[in-house]
Amino acid sequence: MKRLLLLRHAKSDRSDGGVDDFDRPLAPRGERAAPVMGRYLQARKLIPDLVLCSSALRARRTWDLVLPELKAAPQVAFRKGLYLAPPSRLLAAVRRTPAAVKTLMLIGHNPGMEGLALRLAGGGRAKDLAAMAAKFPSGALAVIAFDLGDWAGTAEGAGRLETFIRPKDLA
Repeated sequence: MKRLLLLRHAKSDRSDGGVDDFDRPLAPRGERAAPVMGRYLQARKLIPDLVLCSSALRARRTWDLVLPELKAAPQVAFRKGLYLAPPSRLLAAVRRTPAAVKTLMLIGHNPGMEGLALRLAGGGRAKDLAAMAAKFPSGALAVIAFDLGDWAGTAEGAGRLETFIRPKDLA
């Protein structure tokens, strides 16, 4: 059994139009939401063995705020290739993950994160699937389980959406 945690970066700040998109910080709302999501992960024992995180500032900052809420220190790899990556590139990163990793977290951006979640989740609670299909907002988390021994076999539609949760659901 493998578990994939897809966490979209928390709400970013768009107020400074002079800042390059890659270097956009989190908005105050994102600064508050990311630790909430970290506490949710810890409470549900959804602790990743490995985190693959976009190297964009808003994704790194999201991880920086999630990490202190976990009672573990997962291995993390910051990857520029995950910045605004399409679902196909995200799926390739998942498939390259070592088999020893049981729980993998990706922290990235839309529309790629939403697209990947929709492609992988072939089942789950109808309410969660519908909410995820309607909108995958900033800070949202999709937890998808696979009956796999190796990430290389991750196939579209083969996952079961266990949870879809948004920061506002925890407020």
